[in-house]
Amino acid sequence: MANDTIAVEDLTEEQAAAELARLAKEIAHHDALYHGKDRPEISDAAYDALKLRNDAIEARFPVLVREDSPSRRVGAAPAGAFAQVVHARPMLSLDNVFTDEDVADFVASVYRFLGRLPDNSIAFTAEPKIDGLSMSIRYENRRLVTAATRGDGTTGENVTANILTIREIPRELPAGAPDVVEVRGEVYMAKSDFFSLNAQMEAEGKQTYVNPRNTASGSLRQLDPKVTASRKLKFFAYAWGEMTNIPADTQMGIVETFREWGFPVNPLMKRLHSIEEILAHYREIGLMRADLDYDIDGVVYKVDRLDLQERLGYRSRSPRWATAHKFPAEQALTRLLDIDIQVGRTGALTPVARLEPITVGGVVVTNATLHNEDYIKGIGNSGEPIREGRDIRIGDTVIVQRAGDVIPQIVDVVLDRRPDDAVPYEFPRTCPVCGSHAVREVNEKTGRMDSVRRCTGGFVCSAQAKEHLKHFVSRNAFDIEGLGTKQVDFFFDCGDPSLEIKTAPDIFTLERRQQAALNKLENRDGWGRTSVTKLFEAINSRREIALHRLIFALGIRHVGETTAKLLARSYGTYDAFQRAMQEAAPMHGDAWNELNAVEGIGEVVATSIVEFFKEPRNVEVVSRLLQEVTPLAAELPVATGSPVAGKTVVFTGSLEKFTRDEAKARAESLGAKVAGSVSKKTDYVVAGPGAGSKLDKARELGVAVMDEDEWLALIGG
Repeated sequence: MANDTIAVEDLTEEQAAAELARLAKEIAHHDALYHGKDRPEISDAAYDALKLRNDAIEARFPVLVREDSPSRRVGAAPAGAFAQVVHARPMLSLDNVFTDEDVADFVASVYRFLGRLPDNSIAFTAEPKIDGLSMSIRYENRRLVTAATRGDGTTGENVTANILTIREIPRELPAGAPDVVEVRGEVYMAKSDFFSLNAQMEAEGKQTYVNPRNTASGSLRQLDPKVTASRKLKFFAYAWGEMTNIPADTQMGIVETFREWGFPVNPLMKRLHSIEEILAHYREIGLMRADLDYDIDGVVYKVDRLDLQERLGYRSRSPRWATAHKFPAEQALTRLLDIDIQVGRTGALTPVARLEPITVGGVVVTNATLHNEDYIKGIGNSGEPIREGRDIRIGDTVIVQRAGDVIPQIVDVVLDRRPDDAVPYEFPRTCPVCGSHAVREVNEKTGRMDSVRRCTGGFVCSAQAKEHLKHFVSRNAFDIEGLGTKQVDFFFDCGDPSLEIKTAPDIFTLERRQQAALNKLENRDGWGRTSVTKLFEAINSRREIALHRLIFALGIRHVGETTAKLLARSYGTYDAFQRAMQEAAPMHGDAWNELNAVEGIGEVVATSIVEFFKEPRNVEVVSRLLQEVTPLAAELPVATGSPVAGKTVVFTGSLEKFTRDEAKARAESLGAKVAGSVSKKTDYVVAGPGAGSKLDKARELGVAVMDEDEWLALIGG
């Protein structure tokens, strides 16, 4: 009997070793075809089945894991690369909402930010959310000069040659169009063209494609534009980036201008006022969804007036004036095979469901999140019953839900299919990695127990140390190309002092250690001289790093990317930041008060940051890191001619001419720092009627105090 026909649980160790060797060779073959030659021989499902079998065998026989195992390898490198394009204005993503209540909250937040009553006076546009590939197309002197993908929002891939093959996109704009125009929208493949392409591929005996979106994305990244041209891609315009002269004063007006310039725009876009109208249009589009010749996954709502969009402004990653209302999640039934416990960089023990593979929304799902131990028991975050109190047990038939890019989750169990021998799941009280005690902390203020159980091992726990490294090299932190999850695993576990990476500073000493080592990295399977050279180049390119990236990379609990930017902007340099955190250690005094005064930093976050710098092990690691890297001083956003750039402002009392949110957003757009409390470093206090303790504090410290009219006069209205 061939080894590939034997169930994993029935394999002998000898058979398992032979099967892993076969799988490593076969998967490498398919990787090369897919990544290097764009001509896969098998379907994604068949490929996934090979990977699943390999992973299952390795899980049962961990001592047999090979150096060339697919589990240790990222797919083969593409045959070529596209040049990078830096977007003149970032291509931000949208926040998602999923319920009618979420939509009502979004609309209410717009009125609230603008300080207006929800009287249906603000118009919103509503249009289908195309499931395609975001694209920015730049015109200079009315001629198409560049087309770029979204990429990371700041930098995308230059796919101009391929975009020029899409007949629907004008090569030139008409006379009267602005000198610089960036038209943004979605590239997609029509369902009818997708089905025709697959029929053609099947007739030619070639591998068919999985879905229109992936096919469109792959087609745009072809190195040969002739291949892109053969795929019959289409485009909808709906937004813009840089533009020297805005041709209309509403969202609807600009989209209509795009139509007049020759761009395809979506005919289902409408201008609406009330929540009832918005939701009715959402449901109408939902009913049309199956009959449309393009895939959509929701409806996008935008404030129509551009002046209101400007007042509403942006959060760190998304506009306040727009949101995407996603269609309901897709669900499927499958069996829960096991529950694994993963340990994160903050010590959190997270349960992960291992499932019988099931297709949900066109994606093969084998794992799903179970959130925490209370969720498994049928208890919500506030102690309330969920799933009517039904717990989740190994062996259960479960309902798996997936919505867009959201991680799949188990939402319920089917009790009448529960096995007789199923028993309640016992969540571990010790860390499965290091054996340290795992505890649920109690909030001293509320007296409530944290929903997450955490390992107390700290850096003694290899899982936390390893996950911290993965966070450190991630995209929004140091973003070191070629040092991903599998490479971190390799360097962490290799046991060779000349190669080992246990903490962040080890990354930057790796090249020096290798120069004196007999055991060279380039002699290891999966590594060659070129890949090693590129890795060292990528590491060295990060020896100077933006301050907010360094702070985020430290992995301090509760400090995300947005908070890291707030801290960088508030303290300016890393030396000032660390010195202030150490001075704040007693959790009282000026340094502590100034930290808490940073807008967006509460006591929980402040405590977490100070505790990080009270730990000698953390300070020692950071000290070694700073011998290798140089954090750059934060660049403060300075508006031309702004008299408040770099100043710290506190708003207090009842503001009458603008809302608190609007005042904060306007001040920050002019380069000011908005604080939540008054300290010696406060430059201005803007006091409205009813100002109390903050006004008293400002007078006590001699801080300049002004009313709203004086503030508006200072910033120019």
